Amino acid sequence: MTSVRQDAWTQDEDLLLAEVVLRYIREGGTQLQAFEEVGQLLSRTAAACGFRWNSYVRKQYKEEIELAKKQRKERKKEAAASEERERKRKEEITDKNLTWSDVITFLQTHGQKAHDSQRIADENRALKKDMEQLQQMITKLQAEKEALQKQLFAVQEEYKTLLAIMERARKMAELEEEQERKTPLSGNTVLEKVEKS
Repeated sequence: MTSVRQDAWTQDEDLLLAEVVLRYIREGGTQLQAFEEVGQLLSRTAAACGFRWNSYVRKQYKEEIELAKKQRKERKKEAAASEERERKRKEEITDKNLTWSDVITFLQTHGQKAHDSQRIADENRALKKDMEQLQQMITKLQAEKEALQKQLFAVQEEYKTLLAIMERARKMAELEEEQERKTPLSGNTVLEKVEKS
């Protein structure tokens, strides 16, 4: 058994109480039923909900209550009109003397509708089959795309590595050329020493 709350009401609880009561008014229910529903939702007694409604919340929703009452009247009118239309339709059916021609026309119409329904069901099955095949093709193409992207990434990495190697080779060649320019040939250095002495 759940314990019954006795703490202060929050703004959210007041709002819930108002919404439920207004719904019951609109739909033709009683306020007591609304209080019982709110009591279950908030772990409060129906009496506590009724007291809160009558002492505080109701005063803040006067316009909404009037609107809910009008909506209830309109619903009752619509329901009564719908019941009257249904009653008249049934009377027309029972009063009408059906002929064999009427029965045959009805059966032909019904048969055509059944045929159309079967054709639509067959088309639906065919479209579902096509959709499944397209989905499988999409899955296959996505796998191929991923494989190609991996290959492309590998080629790009190899290309970057090759470019780095070529750049290093170029720098080494430049460095060697520069060193050769700075350092005279060893044979010439000997000749230079001989000439000097």
